[in-house]
Amino acid sequence: MLSPDAATTVRTTLPAIGDAIEDISARFYDGMFADHPELLRELFNRGNQANGRQRSALAGSIAAFATALVRHPEERPDAMLARIAHKHVSVGVTTEQYEVVHKYLFAAIADVLGDAVTPDVVRAWDEVYWLMANALIALEAGLRRDSATGWLRATVVGRRRETADAASFTLRPEVPLTFKPGQYISVAVALPDGARQIRQYSLSSAPERDDCRITVKRVGGGETPDGEVSNWLHANVGPGDVLTVSPPFGDVTLPGGDTPLLLASAGIGATPILSMVEHLAATGSARQVTVVHADRSPADHAHREELIRLVDGLPGATLHRWYEEAVHCACRPAPNAGYVDLAEIELPDRLTAYLCGPLPYMRSVRSQLLARGVPASAVHYEVFGPDLWLGQD
Repeated sequence: MLSPDAATTVRTTLPAIGDAIEDISARFYDGMFADHPELLRELFNRGNQANGRQRSALAGSIAAFATALVRHPEERPDAMLARIAHKHVSVGVTTEQYEVVHKYLFAAIADVLGDAVTPDVVRAWDEVYWLMANALIALEAGLRRDSATGWLRATVVGRRRETADAASFTLRPEVPLTFKPGQYISVAVALPDGARQIRQYSLSSAPERDDCRITVKRVGGGETPDGEVSNWLHANVGPGDVLTVSPPFGDVTLPGGDTPLLLASAGIGATPILSMVEHLAATGSARQVTVVHADRSPADHAHREELIRLVDGLPGATLHRWYEEAVHCACRPAPNAGYVDLAEIELPDRLTAYLCGPLPYMRSVRSQLLARGVPASAVHYEVFGPDLWLGQD
């Protein structure tokens, strides 16, 4: 909780900080990477730095945290903090790096806002930063204790082409992975220029299997940083190769119990949903499950036949698919053309929803669910890459 004086100062300066936060985050990253280029080469996602997504995500998280502190001082935004903590631990962020971030972040604030940054403003926002940082440090320490191991060697025992741009890799780690449906692992690769880059990939298999699987969509390519790891994996990795992976992390996971579920995905967002569906099938679940998927076409739908088979094996499950392009698919149930429309789908009471896919898709599905009376607290989402949804609700 902020001190009373700091709360007053933050409340007063939040509009100015909020208006400048994108510039502040840009100056922050530029200054930090100029002095610590190893962080960009070995820790931060170069693609997300190049396209600005990481900067926008940082800005959104700081603004969202500060707003929560002044609007609801008796509460802590634990859901937001947990999401960030899981991402940090999965790539190896250390406690000491919070001091580095503090140094360059506050230098950027002073640089952008100039004389408006009085000692009182510095003290107030210093409280905000360390409240957020110390909460994350504590959460991350707990996650590291629970994971009980660091980076692992995982042998690729199978590779399968799922679509023209997606391939699945079946892995056998040196230590068996214990994970929850919906979680992800990080994969660290050494690129031709010597950089070590890390990406997260959802586990697309159920935890009941002896091995585990990730499904990687090839993104971008050419000379652009965006997609450099996915392209490298597609071009270089096959059975017998060894990858460096993290233990599983992620806070958007399938709960137990008998609550009815809506599992909605689009594109490569099908991967964590597939893990959930396979887990339900492997455990003989009788839960009422509505599975929704959207894609460009049947040919672009990774694991399409696998999903159909799994849903067919669940007595309480139904599958609804939408494809943007003309549908030429003899499979059953017959898919819909266009975009997801939940209006004609029966939604049971006490529904819990899990969404994964592009942000516009998830915003649309969430809005439709809220309009149907599903509480916002019952709608959970997983974002691939920086969470640009933070601070927008």
